[in-house]
Amino acid sequence: MAEEEKLDPQLISAHASVREMYRRVHEEGLTNVVDRWFVQSTKCPFCSGGISCQLCSNGPCRITEQKPRGVCGITADGAAMRYMLFRNILGMATYTYHAVEAAKTLRATAEGKTPFRLKDASKLEEIASFLGIEGEDDRARALKLADFFLSDIYRPLGESSVMVEKFAPPLRKEVWRKLGIFPYGSTSETLMATSSILTNVDGNYQTLALKALRLGISCTYSSLVSLELAQDILYGTPRPHPTEVDMGILDPSYVNIVVNGHEPFVGAALIEMASRPDVQDKARALGAKGLRIIGSIETGQELHARYPLSEVFRGVTGNFLNQEFVLATGAVDLFAMDMNCSQPVLMQYGKRFGTTMVSVSPLVNMPDLDAHIDYLPEEVDIQAEKLIDLALKNFSSRKGRESHVPQVKTGAVVGFSADALLEALGGSLEPLIDLIKEGQIKGIVALVSCSSMKNKGQDVTTLAIARELISRDLLIIAGGCGNGALQVGGLADPQAAELAGPGLREVCKRLGIPPALSFGTCTDVGRMALLVGAIAETLGVDIPTLPAAVTAPEWHEQKATIDAIFAVAFGLYTHVSPLPPITGGANLVRLLTSEVEELTGGKMAVQEDPVEAADGIEAHIKKKREAMGI
Repeated sequence: MAEEEKLDPQLISAHASVREMYRRVHEEGLTNVVDRWFVQSTKCPFCSGGISCQLCSNGPCRITEQKPRGVCGITADGAAMRYMLFRNILGMATYTYHAVEAAKTLRATAEGKTPFRLKDASKLEEIASFLGIEGEDDRARALKLADFFLSDIYRPLGESSVMVEKFAPPLRKEVWRKLGIFPYGSTSETLMATSSILTNVDGNYQTLALKALRLGISCTYSSLVSLELAQDILYGTPRPHPTEVDMGILDPSYVNIVVNGHEPFVGAALIEMASRPDVQDKARALGAKGLRIIGSIETGQELHARYPLSEVFRGVTGNFLNQEFVLATGAVDLFAMDMNCSQPVLMQYGKRFGTTMVSVSPLVNMPDLDAHIDYLPEEVDIQAEKLIDLALKNFSSRKGRESHVPQVKTGAVVGFSADALLEALGGSLEPLIDLIKEGQIKGIVALVSCSSMKNKGQDVTTLAIARELISRDLLIIAGGCGNGALQVGGLADPQAAELAGPGLREVCKRLGIPPALSFGTCTDVGRMALLVGAIAETLGVDIPTLPAAVTAPEWHEQKATIDAIFAVAFGLYTHVSPLPPITGGANLVRLLTSEVEELTGGKMAVQEDPVEAADGIEAHIKKKREAMGI
């Protein structure tokens, strides 16, 4: 690979802090995600098109026009859709794992076995009442609600999901029933889909696509909605508040614990314990200014949506592609990794830069890992104490050692849940709907994305598309690592209203909000679906009628693929980038980008150029506005 100074900075990252840290690790000859991308950037056209199959001993098969079938007889369309469904299964399973952990934590808390409390009792009462769950007090209701969530996740084959029945918009449910894709619970749908992708089971790209749509619907309502509701009850429903992001939030003079992954459980316990004066006194006795908890990736998003900025909790460093560079600052004492998104190479950075690396999930491992302290709701207070002790011990060794922290941090306003939005609007969606009807806000775009090196550098495409959208008076609601990109890139700050079109700018300034509303993590697809569904029900229309769209400018992994498939099933125009591995199946491409619109009202739009992607989204929203007569 060429030296960094010969590279266009936009091929590294949109963020100055990451480019600064990349120069340091590259010059030191350390393996890093940027250099590895350039080494691996030449891609196999068969794999990229989804037409390479390695499922059985007769393979690998490469399906082409000259060799149109694999040994089993499967076509390019069937192979590509089977592989896409396989990705969706992985995303579904991981989301469901998180959902089960959330329900178990709610249950254990209701039984008085965790240090957590039922922080949002009003949300508990609201959801329990909606579901017809009764109990003599909050604990009794929470216990029954946790059991209800688990029973829906594990609902047997042949029994429809009650969560879908209760929470999905009525007109959508009619469409799904007509198509035969009204789903079972999460585990039953996972069982069905997994069994379908074995060699010689389902080789029909159309039925495989329908199974993917079913899986996506089940994932959102049976897993994601239950997950976020449980976490809201436990840790509080997000409300807008200011915070800080980027690597500059790290201060080497403190004991710094970074929590990384997707689950808030261990991070929340650490914040509570680190808030105790005796814990802070231990840190100061070692010569530190104190002990801080720092968020990373989606765990950070879960936490800073709910916890205000304080001397204990200091915000979020950034998204998935930041990890190595955060460790390379030399300012991190303990890196606690929960169930998702910890790069296998991180242990090398822990050793080199003096960080104790701990997995707090039985799912996470890597060579030479320092320790496993796997999360258990009933033991999380003891586990948090162990983690803090390890961090204190690490600081004693790190104290006085050279560190390098980019002096870059950005302000952001986070915590825009649907509940908070309703409160800001006076308890009704009508003011928002009026703004859309009047054209000050032309439409809503859900930006739910990861972070990828494939379309230029980290977050470059995400920020470019977001700037295009807000300049066209399109309000963004953001989740996932793409949300982190917008925060670090300054678009989650109310001052970013200056970059918006005249209508959106005026709305943002009047309400004191940014043009990109931080809705949280990729799990908040469920929260977004509830909001969009509520808008449709208020208007008395089905989802495809709305001036709304979805964009995933830098999808990266399997959770993103099932989010995109759900959006199509939900009836939304869904832009994805980079190109997904389906292009080898011409009929499949036509199905997902055109024909499916006749079935669900949604479709995928694949476009890598940010301006052209925004053009497509804007054209779609204009078409929907015209059809509604607004």
